[in-house]
Formats: sequence, C-alpha cells, structure tokens
Amino acid sequence: MSFALPSGIADRPVVVIGGGTLGRRIAAVFRSGGAPVRLVDLSPEQRSAAAEYVEATTEELRAKLDPAAVRAVRPFETFATAEDAVPGAWLVIEAVPERLDIKVPLFGRLDRIADADALLATNSSSYASSELLAEVDHPERVLNMHFAMPPASMAVELMGDGATADGVLDLLDRELRVFGLLPFIAQRESVGFIFNRIWAAIKRGSLAVVAEGVSTPEDVDGIMRANMGLAAGPFQLMDQVGLDVVLDIEEHYLAAYPWLPTESRDLVKSYVDAGKLGRKSGEGFYSYGADAA
Repeated sequence: MSFALPSGIADRPVVVIGGGTLGRRIAAVFRSGGAPVRLVDLSPEQRSAAAEYVEATTEELRAKLDPAAVRAVRPFETFATAEDAVPGAWLVIEAVPERLDIKVPLFGRLDRIADADALLATNSSSYASSELLAEVDHPERVLNMHFAMPPASMAVELMGDGATADGVLDLLDRELRVFGLLPFIAQRESVGFIFNRIWAAIKRGSLAVVAEGVSTPEDVDGIMRANMGLAAGPFQLMDQVGLDVVLDIEEHYLAAYPWLPTESRDLVKSYVDAGKLGRKSGEGFYSYGADAA
C-alpha cells in the first residue's frame, strides 16, 4: 500500500519527544509559526523548564517571520507520555539522547501509536534514520530532520531512511519554511548528513590540539573567530550543545569509522566523567554562572 502524505497540517499538532536543550527550541520554533505543539518528557522539571522557554521565546521568534504569512499562536501543551500526546499529530520529532537503546524502541512505539499518515522524524545529529527501524513496520514515513541550534541557526537537514516515501522530503521542504526554517536535503544517506560531516572534522582537530597540549580551548576558539569570522569557536559551541551529547556523537563516529584516533573522544569523556557538561551544568571547557542553563 502506498503512503498517503499527511493532510490538514495547519490544524494538527506537531509533537516533540524530549524537552532538553534542542527539544524545547524545536517546540518554540513550531509554536511561533502557529502550530499547535505538544512536548513529551518524563521529567516534570524538564517539562516545566521547556514550557518556560517556549513562552519566553515565542514572540521573539514570531517577530522574525513574514507578517503576511504568520499564523495565530496555537496551544502549547506538555505530556509525560507519548501515548497521550502523539495521536492526531501530523509530525512527530524525536529529540532524546543519542543512544540507540533509547531511540530504537521509541520509534517502534511511535509507529504503533501515531496516525497512519503521520511523519516520524529523528533529530539525531549522528544516527541515520535507517538505524532506527528495527521495531518499525512503516519505514516509509520515517526520516532524519536534524535541527542546528534554533533560533541562532534555523538550518534543518532532511534525509530519508532508504524507504522514505516519495514526496515526504519535498512536503517538508515547503512546510518548514512557514516556520522560518531553512531546509537542506541530503541526496543520499550519510553519517553526519551534510554540515556535521564537515563540523566533525573541525571539532575533532580542535580537540586534538588541546588533548596534545598544543593549545587551549580559549586560543583555539580565538584563532577560529579571527581567521574564519565565526561568532563562536568550536569549544564554545560544544559547551552550548552539551559535552554529554558531544561524547555520544563521538562514540557513534568511532563505531562507524574505527580508524579514527580516540584522543578527541577521550578528552571530552574526561570532562563528562567530572560532571562538566558545558553551559547546562555551569562548567565545561569554560565556566558559567549558576543560572547559565
């Protein structure tokens, strides 16, 4: 049976699974563009923090949209379980930790409870959606939808799983622009997609020169800003993403490409083992104030 693309999109919710740093930002982007948004997280604290972030940033994001096309603000709701939030949605976006033991069973659940025409997207920054299909019966509606770091960057990479139905990526290419997003389509499956394949090499080299004692995080960031005109250097960006997330990504790249050196991963791991996760914990490669998160 062929897959029917979702209809009635304007009136159906977007569901975000995971209320962490990226999940709440993704939710804010869709709410600002007029979508009803539901966010799922087991943690009451994460749900509360995500709701506060979405409320605080919605109007700021709306001011950047085309006033002629912007839709009225719709409800934002939080839920403890996907089973309560997913039915009725046209798009479900997973933004949970970069671990297959979490993502694979989650996609199996989502495939069982989502509407027949709902799209199931992973925000994974390193896993191809084809790696998440072990418990999925309908791979034609699964894809990668990797957000950079909205609202600072509104880029989003789209990539099919090898069986994604015709028209899915083109539909999202059109629809996501309503929310101020800038979609880029990967033409074939790639670990790291487009940008992260390039960024991974820069990040790995930056970590290596610090691990080897050649330089410091501050100087690496400084020279990258000076020579490349970057607003923030690699170590600042890793602190913003979260070093636990960076570590998960590096572990995945090493599994995919076992010939890569491990010194960059080992340096990040030493910080994570010490509880230094970056901005969200108050300290990473840099130190931050108590309310930095």
